[in-house]
Amino acid sequence: MIRTRVGYAGGTKDNPTYRDMGDHSETIQITYDPQLIAFEELLDLFWRHHNSLRKDRSRQYASILFYHTEAQKEKALEKKKEWEQILEGEIQTEIVPFSSMTMAEDYHQKYYLKRYKAATEILFDLFPDHTAFVSSTLTARLNGFVKGFGTWEGLKGEISDWGVSQKEQEHLLEVLNSLKW
Repeated sequence: MIRTRVGYAGGTKDNPTYRDMGDHSETIQITYDPQLIAFEELLDLFWRHHNSLRKDRSRQYASILFYHTEAQKEKALEKKKEWEQILEGEIQTEIVPFSSMTMAEDYHQKYYLKRYKAATEILFDLFPDHTAFVSSTLTARLNGFVKGFGTWEGLKGEISDWGVSQKEQEHLLEVLNSLKW
């Protein structure tokens, strides 16, 4: 993953917020490199990690997959059929075209990583502002790591792909090694 951000999408309300999102749903936006991971792999992760068979309790938590191209739509529909066989049921996920997303409030961004206050205090110093913090590959990967996705060895192996200089890489590894995860 290059970047992940959370927000609200799929509705018509202008400027939705967590307390007043209207007909939008909470969503995650993933920016990825198709040379490193295929769209189909992301679809498998999507259906593997949530219950898409249940009817939604509310629009806020609706299972929706937003596509950007007709090719993505076709792949999503194909994968949906595959997962209905795997899950032995009818998937309730909506598959709809992406139109726009409103970023969620700052306190929702990198939620799991921010639970490690010592880490975020140090990490905030690496970025000019909160937007840069939220938009970085580093924080996307660390947020996943602290949630239980990936390994420490894997993180160390991919740090050169995070868009930081060699000196910053060495500093990051030193800082990350010192933190109590």
